[in-house]
Amino acid sequence: MTVLAKICGLKTPETLAAAVAGGASLVGFNFYGRSPRCVDPATVKQLEASVPSVVRKVGLLVDDSDARIAEILSNCDLDLLQLHGHETPERVTEIRARFGKPVIKVIAVSDAADLDRATAYESLVDYLMFDAKPPKAMTNALPGGNALSFDWTLLSGRRFQRPWLLAGGLTADNLIEAVRISGAPMIDVSSGVEDRPGEKNVSKIKAFLDASRRV
Repeated sequence: MTVLAKICGLKTPETLAAAVAGGASLVGFNFYGRSPRCVDPATVKQLEASVPSVVRKVGLLVDDSDARIAEILSNCDLDLLQLHGHETPERVTEIRARFGKPVIKVIAVSDAADLDRATAYESLVDYLMFDAKPPKAMTNALPGGNALSFDWTLLSGRRFQRPWLLAGGLTADNLIEAVRISGAPMIDVSSGVEDRPGEKNVSKIKAFLDASRRV
């Protein structure tokens, strides 16, 4: 079994090329200003020129305004929008309708009750993503990319109306076990292929994608 893999937080031609060459199905660009992985739309416009059409380009957004989304999309030819903030079902519906792009809604998870929140979004989005919820004691936590995982058994046996991705603390060393336990059909990684926050490692990207084909 091969799971589909998304490499998120790409900022350089070298790391983007490694993701594409390694077989990533999706590549992600982070537009959240507080993130060390943040990249500006002009840079993404240059980077995306090298992405083949079979690889889908994803823009990570966090509670952005219509004006900000419009600015990004006027510069970047994105295939999907990943909503990684506190967007309500109503806001998700607005964004999807206004901009005509498929949407991934991220659900922050620490317990089973968090997974139940997905039901409010299932009929409104194209994909769900389950990421680790940072503990309240963690100061300056980002919405994602914190190198944290959650209890994968919470997803075991669960069925959703939409395709979904598992995120949070995944690495080349643990992704096979994570998929085995959770049943995830798709996986997302950012911090797990970095040397430090915001600095991707080409070798780690290759190792992660190699492991995704050994599931």
